[in-house]
Amino acid sequence: MSREIRVGIDVGGTHTKAVAIDNATHEIVGQSIVMTSHDHELGVAAGVIECFKNCLTANGIKPDDVVFIAHSTTQATNALLEGDVAKVGILGMGPGGLGGILSKKQSAVPDIDLGTGRKIEINHTYLPVKKADDKGIEGAVEQLRDGGAQVLVASQAFGVDSNDDEERVRVYAEKNGMMVSIASDISKLYGLTSRTRTAAINASILPKMMNTANSTESAVRSSGINVPLMIMRGDGGVMDIGEMKKRPVLTMLSGPAASVIGALMYLRASNGIYFEVGGTSTNIGVIKNGRPAVEYAVVGGHRTYVNSLDVTVLGVAGGSMVRAANGKLVDVGPRSAHIAGAKYAVYTPFKDIDEPELEFFAPKAGDPGDYVRIRLASGERVTITNSCAANILGYVKDGDYSRGNVESARICMKPLADYLGVSIEECARQILAKSCEKVAPVITGFAEKYKIEADQISLVGCGGGASALLPFTAETMKLNYSIPEYAEVISSIGVALAMVRDVVERVVPNPTGADIVDIKKEAKTLAIKSGAVPDSIEVQIEIDPQTNKITAIALGSTEVQTTDLLKACDEKEARTLAAASMNLPESDLECPISNDLFYVFTAVKNQKTQLRLLDKKGFIKVQRGDAKAVTFTGDVWEEEVEKMWKSMLSYKNEMERTPDLYLCIEGKVLDFANTISLEQLKIIMGTEFAGLAPGESVILIGARSEM
Repeated sequence: MSREIRVGIDVGGTHTKAVAIDNATHEIVGQSIVMTSHDHELGVAAGVIECFKNCLTANGIKPDDVVFIAHSTTQATNALLEGDVAKVGILGMGPGGLGGILSKKQSAVPDIDLGTGRKIEINHTYLPVKKADDKGIEGAVEQLRDGGAQVLVASQAFGVDSNDDEERVRVYAEKNGMMVSIASDISKLYGLTSRTRTAAINASILPKMMNTANSTESAVRSSGINVPLMIMRGDGGVMDIGEMKKRPVLTMLSGPAASVIGALMYLRASNGIYFEVGGTSTNIGVIKNGRPAVEYAVVGGHRTYVNSLDVTVLGVAGGSMVRAANGKLVDVGPRSAHIAGAKYAVYTPFKDIDEPELEFFAPKAGDPGDYVRIRLASGERVTITNSCAANILGYVKDGDYSRGNVESARICMKPLADYLGVSIEECARQILAKSCEKVAPVITGFAEKYKIEADQISLVGCGGGASALLPFTAETMKLNYSIPEYAEVISSIGVALAMVRDVVERVVPNPTGADIVDIKKEAKTLAIKSGAVPDSIEVQIEIDPQTNKITAIALGSTEVQTTDLLKACDEKEARTLAAASMNLPESDLECPISNDLFYVFTAVKNQKTQLRLLDKKGFIKVQRGDAKAVTFTGDVWEEEVEKMWKSMLSYKNEMERTPDLYLCIEGKVLDFANTISLEQLKIIMGTEFAGLAPGESVILIGARSEM
């Protein structure tokens, strides 16, 4: 009997993990974990290949069963961290004479400091567009090549409006065996310096990424899998490997992106702060109204035009080692047991622990010499970690991935506790408290940044080390938390369930309806190039009133008829989810609106109407603390939108505060928060109602601004 299987592979710093998910039932039908192959001649591709082959063969999955395969990659991030980059030649283009002075200066990006003592080396030349014929391009490219350039960037002033000259450079360079990055391929935003810098970063990792991509793709094909190989992007979507070869920079931070998509799709974590806790580091980010928080990535202190998840990476995790001096606990991390090449005490068999003695050491040259380890009678060294402390205090339960031998942890913790002059339990508590000191400000900062009310903060733990940090942090901060089944492979689940995603950004003052239609078409075209089936694509429009930037986000599937990966929930289950989100009894909630696609629940709390919009899969799509909802047919939309807008306007310090509106139409939930005026709102919304049947119902939600 044939099955339809989705395969997701996450490449972590220590392990590469694969999962196979039944496309019809959402059941995990296979897993595989191997060591990440950093030192292999094929790089991390070798581990990806081994992992997915093991996952298929060990679980009886035939190549023909696979309808989707994707993997995240650390390659782009690691290449930049380690300085494993190519020398870049930038060919700037624009006006000649005095008019070209500014564009020449703006495209002459200096060497890019990667913040690790390494840099991307750059040389630059400038070609007036009047001379950008075959001869002029040939001369400029050869000049850059003679200067040591291994890869090229073509960046033209106003190339986002017309990139014909950039394309001519691409054709010539590729014909002559050079890899090239086109600035207008990377971003459609004005800002020649930022666009050129982003393209230079992209170009610098092209050779490394191409080798990995080609090796992985070849192995997938040789195994008999014929569906497109998709690669995880840093903004939470996937793209076809052919597109990744053009824009590998988009894969930065794809590991954290995979974990949040796993939390979204598998756990229905519609709102909350998520943790991906590994052995060495913890990634912390935000999910709000069913969407991850996204912003521009920063490389070497410079903002790029690369969209990635807004993630804070902390050097504290399940395997972080303890530092102590002068009879006091100094710190926890950033070095981990993995870096020190030592076992965790809690994962050491009790029979192997004999005569434990406290030692201090420096894990790596240049590190402080106050890291703690325990020397055993056999001469073996083990370390004290957050996982040891959490096991001792009972935060790690039976069945948790972080569960270990509590007695081993206790006997190894005692020499450190004696040094500190406290009990074993107090020593463990101090270790977790020191870690929590680093985590708590990040949680508070994200809650303030994304306006998440204190009683709406829920922590979602992912990664193998989640129970080492999360329960103690939640208890200390008096927050709700959850650590799901399969937390240790949630990133792989996220890769398997991710949608094709592409983004177009343009600055358009006073956009018209035609402008909105054009940018939506452009985003849809990019999503199709990235592997999405046209009929599956939905495009969300956002407008930043401060910068006049229009963002079109296209999401689609690789399948013509997508299978619902989650079972539908009925009104009773939806009420339970909404009540938990509001921290109210279910009996306090009303359901004033429901249809075949959505439920709206409301309740009065603190003299304001709390509102939750849930879809029929149980996702909370809108979560607001002062809101209302109405339903109407498409033929009266302008009247109803204007009525909602005016009723939800508010004032503070004599300043008008515009409301946030959400439109539920044809199964989509469109966010029109931050729209600057009613006129602008009608222009954008009008493109959504253009093809709607006059009698078809929609839901409109209005919320007073939280600013």
